[in-house]
Amino acid sequence: MPSAQGLFSCAALSKPPDPPKPMMTPRRIPRRLAAILAATLACAGLAAAAATPAPTTVRFSLDRRFDAAATPFLLAKARGLFRNEGINLEADAAASSQDAIEKVASGARDIAMADLTALIRYRNKPDAAPVKAVFVLFNRTPYAIVARKSRGITTLGDLESRTLGVPADDPTIRQWPVVARANGVDPAKVVIANIGAAVREPMLSAGQVDAVTTYSFTTPVNLRDRGLPAGDMILFRFADLGCVLYGHAVIVNPRFADEQGNAVKGFLRASLAGLKAALKDPARAIDEILPQMDGAARDLELERWRTIIRDNIVTDEVRRNGLGGIAADRFVAALEQIGATMKFTRQTALDDIFDEAFLPPPAARKL
Repeated sequence: MPSAQGLFSCAALSKPPDPPKPMMTPRRIPRRLAAILAATLACAGLAAAAATPAPTTVRFSLDRRFDAAATPFLLAKARGLFRNEGINLEADAAASSQDAIEKVASGARDIAMADLTALIRYRNKPDAAPVKAVFVLFNRTPYAIVARKSRGITTLGDLESRTLGVPADDPTIRQWPVVARANGVDPAKVVIANIGAAVREPMLSAGQVDAVTTYSFTTPVNLRDRGLPAGDMILFRFADLGCVLYGHAVIVNPRFADEQGNAVKGFLRASLAGLKAALKDPARAIDEILPQMDGAARDLELERWRTIIRDNIVTDEVRRNGLGGIAADRFVAALEQIGATMKFTRQTALDDIFDEAFLPPPAARKL
């Protein structure tokens, strides 16, 4: 007889198999996977949203209508460099440097580009807000006088007994006496004619004045568009005549600087990248930003930008020290020249006017 063990084994072999478990239908698999996937994506989206801060809106003003002087900022905006820094840039134009400074001081704008000398004059007021510059764009002042050779002017001294057109609130005229005396010219012998800014070039072109105060990158370039021969113009750049003033700088509202310091640093990083790109390839930069300049002519703006690079941005000091900063000894000399036409009500130090804490590292600012 077979053993009990053998009987058990045979019985086990003869037992009918369990019925198969019902399989998931093809329709159930996608639904379950879809539910899992949807939950996973939702969690990932929430995590990403929590990890990515909302962009910081920066209200920025230029001290003039958009032209080539704004190239670094406009190029950075066109290439998305501010967006990459988490900044939503809102840019507009102020009426002047004084207007831009007042808007930043009041908090109507967060950051602006304005003449550093105008900022120093503003800070001398007893009720002035502690607005500071954080980056110097123009290492040399653009203050200048442009005259016509056909009116008998070939040297600075020839301005004596001639008529100099000066628009209202023109910053150049305030430093004119200092430059004139330093170069042996009696400013009292120059006839001053008060004119409107809008008619500065037309009046000089028509011979109604012999010369005008201006910026070195505005009237000389604009006049060529009016058909005035370049050979008939002579430009007296104050920076070539002993004037050590700095030019335009980026200024910041003090509260914004305190509360949004990272945004200020990001703004400067993006602006510096735009500046370096525009220095490397001026023609391409102007081509990219021209749509942001209402009715601007490409050739004129390209000439304007190249003039700014040569006369105001790329200087020996910048080649040595890099972009954006201020030399302490030169700042002291600039205060002396400003003080020759304005009485300081308080002692002014470099750190009253300029805060280098927001600057990109020195290596990044080298040309």
